[in-house]
Amino acid sequence: MEGDYTLKMVLQTVETLIEGGKATAAPPLGPALGPTGVNIGQVVMEINKKTADLKGMQVPVKVTVNTETKEFSIVIGTPPAAALIKKEAGIEKGASNPLTEKVADMVIEQIIKIAKAKEDALLGKSLKAKVKEIIGSCHSMGILVEGMPARDALRAVEAGKFDAEIASGKTELSAEERQRLEGEKHRLREEMERRRAEFEVQAKTIMKEMEGKESRKIRARMLEVGIPQPLIDELVPPEKESAKK
Repeated sequence: MEGDYTLKMVLQTVETLIEGGKATAAPPLGPALGPTGVNIGQVVMEINKKTADLKGMQVPVKVTVNTETKEFSIVIGTPPAAALIKKEAGIEKGASNPLTEKVADMVIEQIIKIAKAKEDALLGKSLKAKVKEIIGSCHSMGILVEGMPARDALRAVEAGKFDAEIASGKTELSAEERQRLEGEKHRLREEMERRRAEFEVQAKTIMKEMEGKESRKIRARMLEVGIPQPLIDELVPPEKESAKK
């Protein structure tokens, strides 16, 4: 028991979030490691090496230091599944309305890659089950999988369409596959811009027809015809509640 207590006193752990590839000796990492006497520069360099592929994402990092020998170990966690999906899809954010907007297309290998990266945090007992969890996240973000809406992709997985890919665990894409996905992303972006322009024309027509009426009625009419909520909020901001006297 005494030996265990002494070991705990010797080993000190620092846990924090850092941006992938951009750890520094500044807060929060530096001040937390300072009292341990470890070489902070070496820790920072090692963290940045381990997180170089996660640039632009907040990454959980756990540093354990032996305060007597000054030796250290680093455990890198994984960003949220949504952050990994956005990185693989090459997008900054998901769709504002995933039911009507599609912002990217991903192939099964990318889904497998994310499922394997997050395997310890997912509930599924098999890789196939974990793949389905990631596809579920794609659904809520407006991302296609193998050119299909995520719900259709889930049915395809359940039917065994991608069993061979999942069994092989392949996660790397060929140059041709990446080029195709980039073209699909461009096409989807143009489609979103076209649909927005159509919705904007429709919304402005309603605004003109209902000029002088309460904004809540105008907003309700826009919702009724299927204009996306973010565009409604932009063109006809919700009325603020009157201040209580």
